[in-house]
Amino acid sequence: MQNKKGSLYLIPSLLGESQPLTVLPLSVKAAIEKIDYYIVEHEKDARRFIKSIASHKKQSKLHFEQINKFTKEEEIPHMLNPCLRGLDMGVISDAGCPGIADPGARIVHLAHQHGIEVKPLVGPSSILLGMMASGLNGQNFAFNGYLPINNKERREALKQLEKLSKANDQTQLFIETPYRNNQMLESILSALHPMTQLCIACDLTLETQYIKTTSVSEWAKIKVDLQKRPTIFIIQAYY
Repeated sequence: MQNKKGSLYLIPSLLGESQPLTVLPLSVKAAIEKIDYYIVEHEKDARRFIKSIASHKKQSKLHFEQINKFTKEEEIPHMLNPCLRGLDMGVISDAGCPGIADPGARIVHLAHQHGIEVKPLVGPSSILLGMMASGLNGQNFAFNGYLPINNKERREALKQLEKLSKANDQTQLFIETPYRNNQMLESILSALHPMTQLCIACDLTLETQYIKTTSVSEWAKIKVDLQKRPTIFIIQAYY
């Protein structure tokens, strides 16, 4: 008789420094209490997160596999072996929800191929929180990840997203590496139509949280420093 497979829990993490149980539900704590095998983006960050949730849990009993930009393709197929042996596993991103703008999606896809039950847990997603708070079209929206670093290419990408927004009545979301946020804002203000609506949502769930939606022309009058602050940019064309 074939052994029953374990389940793969998708465990949301914090978006920054905050008290875990003010942001995360008890289901996350319950999962961490019982799981010893994890697939994570970075082990050090995952260990710190687990300790903040279950301080009594022995770190020496924990087993980690890492999936990030340094992971070799041939390493991935073996990461779910504990699940195949009947043990539950957890996937933890560095921030937010596993599989959303996150390399953990590859593990989840592999789990489906192996017939492993996937159990997503509720937790913070900067994409959804930003969309919720923007007041822009939540019926039709698209997340575009990172835009080009090159200034000219970035401006062209912004104009293209604005065209898509106008043509399809579709809200467009994107992000930037936090230390380049101010440059991104400069590009947005110079490239887009004055009446296009822009939501900036940064430091979500933190004490320093800042969320504001107004036109590009109004943003040009506002002074805000986004340097090194995790930020979601959301635009919708209204001209």
